[in-house]
Amino acid sequence: MTTSITVAVIDYGMGNLHSVAKALEHANSSAKVQVTSDKQLIANADRVLLPGVGSMRDCMGEMQRLDLIDTIKQAAANKPFLGICIGMQALMTHSTENDGVDCLNIIPGEVERFADDLHDPLSQTGSENRLKIPHMGWNQVHQQIKHPLWKNIPQNQRFYFVHSYFVVPQTPEPIAGSTQYGHPVCVALAQENIFATQFHPEKSADSGLQLFSNFIDWNGTYDESACS
Repeated sequence: MTTSITVAVIDYGMGNLHSVAKALEHANSSAKVQVTSDKQLIANADRVLLPGVGSMRDCMGEMQRLDLIDTIKQAAANKPFLGICIGMQALMTHSTENDGVDCLNIIPGEVERFADDLHDPLSQTGSENRLKIPHMGWNQVHQQIKHPLWKNIPQNQRFYFVHSYFVVPQTPEPIAGSTQYGHPVCVALAQENIFATQFHPEKSADSGLQLFSNFIDWNGTYDESACS
């Protein structure tokens, strides 16, 4: 008898957990999805997902209050791990949000805010080309690398974003996907058994569900034959 894959969605009070859990269940009906802050359940899960919305100070504060920092770091070190939105930003070293917040320092880099005077360099409308902050809506994502989580997702597919801050990795190697919003923006990271997205797969229709399905199927290793 095949055992169902368990997916722990970490509950630290900072994510749209119901939407994420329902999307995961829809992507793979045989998966056992657990929304939890229980450290043992997280440690025992086959896959771990770190969601997040809100401010970085509150995000890190709740992780600390619930004593989840070490549990999250251990999961990110040894099993397939997916970060979403602030869950992606939290993987970095430091964020400029809230006058500066130390993050998990799993992937070296910074989290920076979009400039208030951000403009679309391709627009021909003069002063009307100013871009709104937060960046909210659908944008094309260019896949920078082959990866199992991009399987069956076309190049430059659109995904849904809501964010005012973006990640700047210390080196380009972890960048798995990018978009354009005034300038090139890293919107997906890959490092060994970790994948993370700035966009919301749970709000991104069929392509988001495909990414979730790929995550549930992923064993955390890079195999180029599994990328297409």
